Amino acid sequence: MPDEPARHLRPVGDPSDEHHFPGLRRRGFLAAAGAASLGAFALTGCGGTDDTAGGRGSAGTPRRGGRLRAAFAGGGASETLDPHLANLFSDVARAKALYDKLADYGSDLSAQPRLAEKWEANKTLDRWQVTLRRATFHDGRPVTAKDVLHSYRRIADPTKAFRAKASLEPIDLGASRATGERGIEFVLKRPTAEFPNVLAAFGAYIVPEEATDFDKKPIGSGPFRFVSFAPGRSAVFRRNEDYWDGAPHLDELEFIVANEESARVNALLGGQVEYAHELSPTTARAHEGKGQITIVRLRGSGMLGFAMKTDRPPFDDKRVRQAFFLIADRKELLDGALSGAGVIGNDLFGKGYEYYADGLPQREQDLDRARALLKAAGAEKMKVTLDTSAVAAGFTESASIFRDQAAKAGVTIDVKMGSKDSYWSDILDGGVLCSYRSGAMPIEAHISQRLLTDSTTNATKWHHKDFDALYQRAQSTKDRAERAAVYERMQRRLYAEGGFLVWGFADWILGTARKVRGVESKAPANTLDWARFDRVWLA
Repeated sequence: MPDEPARHLRPVGDPSDEHHFPGLRRRGFLAAAGAASLGAFALTGCGGTDDTAGGRGSAGTPRRGGRLRAAFAGGGASETLDPHLANLFSDVARAKALYDKLADYGSDLSAQPRLAEKWEANKTLDRWQVTLRRATFHDGRPVTAKDVLHSYRRIADPTKAFRAKASLEPIDLGASRATGERGIEFVLKRPTAEFPNVLAAFGAYIVPEEATDFDKKPIGSGPFRFVSFAPGRSAVFRRNEDYWDGAPHLDELEFIVANEESARVNALLGGQVEYAHELSPTTARAHEGKGQITIVRLRGSGMLGFAMKTDRPPFDDKRVRQAFFLIADRKELLDGALSGAGVIGNDLFGKGYEYYADGLPQREQDLDRARALLKAAGAEKMKVTLDTSAVAAGFTESASIFRDQAAKAGVTIDVKMGSKDSYWSDILDGGVLCSYRSGAMPIEAHISQRLLTDSTTNATKWHHKDFDALYQRAQSTKDRAERAAVYERMQRRLYAEGGFLVWGFADWILGTARKVRGVESKAPANTLDWARFDRVWLA
């Protein structure tokens, strides 16, 4: 999970572990998708399975016992169990087995209470009182307000590069204080109506105040206790009988590192693992409905599209951007780039998420209208470079397809291949048009991180003071319905003239053994019920 929500594949060296799992060859890919600059390919969905084996609504009573082995791409010998450094999907899956956050994201990316039993804002939304539930760490100590403040202050350490640091920026940690063993008053730097999203931020895990040795003796409050850890190879955890949310069904959980998708699939087929993370549409099609394994699709997950730089020619003219919206045949892009494994987009982020403006008409290809807009902008025979890379699934394919679609409107697109290693940093400031993807994050976070004048990952260079003012208005609005109306107004503006051409939302695909039950099919990666192994059991 990822990297803020957008991860990219970056080759790393990683020795295989034939001694422990001879079938799992791994030649290192980080399962990341866009650099901290773009946020993690966190995933979203409302999907299903090819039968009932993996569904949470499967018939039968949960059975206690057994060890589940889960295969994930990993990060090599540098892996750590420090939850504040969790950056890959494998890191986060391990972290959420050992630790808790104050809140986490539900399937619609709204904040749901976890260690926080409740939260309440003052009238001006710049002070929030949080009450902790009664929970204990693995060593029996209660989780207290001091542990929470210690954890957040550790994350915010200016000398460190912890994952959630930017997300915690709205909190004045110097002024925030414990109001009792289970009470915390968070003082904010400005009104923040969506403060619960901060509590649910990626990587904002709560650790004990005295925690130091994360890789040899990690102590959290999560559903599993630490047994062993071999960086780049495996980690073994055991059921926490005293977990505040109910003890897991499994006796033990083992994470196996297998960087190549083929290794994960073969291990699943061969019975060496029961859960394989991150499978391709081709693999899903080959095995779906065949009875040997269960395919779980988290539908409508990662956003895919093109980012147009709105501060420079030719996309500083909104008519050109509007023409490009109309050039796109989204169904052709989805089928050609993702083998149909997803749903079409409508030029807005967050389909299915809280506050998504789903009342806008689905945009269709209209080449005549596109030509007319280009002519009005004086750009009938426009030539433009589209930056792309093999850094993410579907990028090069969608670039080629869109190039051919644009040619029908008289636009010449030169597709330029970029480096996997530097692509995400290169496209933030360079070029005029690029392939782009993102995973799950609240729509509010997408706006604040990518669409405000001072946003540090503003790939479309969308700089509008009146738009910034609407965001501040939303954050200062306590009534949810009124706040939703402001977000809709902002999305209507983006739909009409924004810089993101969002053509689709990809499925995120998992595979499980047929005896696995309780895998949630409606949970985007990076959300509460994704990799929720405390709810899984073996039939």
